[in-house]
Amino acid sequence: MIKRLLRATATLAAAVSLAAVAAAPAFSAQAGGDDLKLKSSAVLVMDEQTGEVLYGKNTSAVLPIASITKLMTAMVTLDAGLDLNEQIEITTEEIDITRGSGAKARLPRGATLSRDDMLHLALMASDNRAAAALASSYPGGVDGFVAAMNAKARLLDMSDTRFADPTGLTPENVSSAGDLAKLVRAANDYPLIREYSTSPSHDVTINGRRVQFGSTNALVKSSDWEIGVQKTGFIRAAGRCLVMYAKLAARPVVIVLLDSVGKYTRLVDAARIREWLEPGYNVPTGLVRADAAKPRAAAKKPVATARRSATLPRASAQFKAAAR
Repeated sequence: MIKRLLRATATLAAAVSLAAVAAAPAFSAQAGGDDLKLKSSAVLVMDEQTGEVLYGKNTSAVLPIASITKLMTAMVTLDAGLDLNEQIEITTEEIDITRGSGAKARLPRGATLSRDDMLHLALMASDNRAAAALASSYPGGVDGFVAAMNAKARLLDMSDTRFADPTGLTPENVSSAGDLAKLVRAANDYPLIREYSTSPSHDVTINGRRVQFGSTNALVKSSDWEIGVQKTGFIRAAGRCLVMYAKLAARPVVIVLLDSVGKYTRLVDAARIREWLEPGYNVPTGLVRADAAKPRAAAKKPVATARRSATLPRASAQFKAAAR
C-alpha cells in the first residue's frame, strides 16, 4: 500500500513539473517591439526553445562580424579533438596575422601557453594572437583551419557566412544576423565555450609573470544577467557587435546585434531588449547616459584610455569594457 502511494505521489509530482514547464509563458505575444528604437543596424532576437524570431531588423543583411568570428574559431578547435594541454608559442606568424590591427597585444612573441589558455583568452578577452595561435597550430595550418571554419558554417546551414581568417580582423569575415543565431545556438552545445566566453577574468603566466585578462563584455560581470554564451566584436568596418545566449524572464533567448556605432550602444540595445521581454527590468540609467554622452573632440595627440574614460558619467563605470 505504501509503495503504491509513493509511486502515485512521484507520478503526480512529475506531472506537475511537466505542466509547469509547458505553462512557461512564451514571448510571442510581446507588444511594442516596433517601439524599441534599437540603434544596431542589424538585430535578431529569437526564442531559443521555439526558434521563433521575436524581433528582426535587417536579419539577412550580410555584414562584417569582427571577433564574433572567434566562436567559430573555438568550435573548429574543439571539433578537432586536439590536446588542450599542448603548449603553443606565439611566433612571428601570429604577430604577422594580427599586424596593423590597432588592437593592443598582450601576448608577446615567445609567450607560451596551453591550447586551453589560448582558447580561453580568445573567447573571453577576444585576444587576436591567441586566436591566431589556435589556427597556426591546427593540422594544415591557418589555411586548413579557415577551410574547416567554412566547412563548419556550411554544416550549420550558414549560407550567408564566409570566413577568411580566424581572428575577425579582416572585413572579409561576413555573416548575417540570421546565420549568427545559428552559430550561437551551436556554440551553446560546447561546455567549454559556455564557460570560457562568460568568465569575467582569467590569469595566465607569461614569461614568469602572472597576468590577468578580463572579459570584453561588461554584462558578464553583472550578477543581474544570466548569460550562457557571449561574444563581442569590433573593427571599423563592422562597428561594435554582440551576440548572446541569455535567459530573459526564465526563458533562453538568442540576441544578435551588429554594427552598433557608439561604444555602449550594443549594451543599451541588449538592455532594451531585456526590458521589453522581462517585466520589472529597467535599463540602467547610467548605461543610457554613457551611450548618450557625446564623444570628446579628437586631440592632436592620442589620448590615454584612462583619460577618455574620465569624461564618461561615473554611474556608468560598471559597464566599461574593452572595445572588441
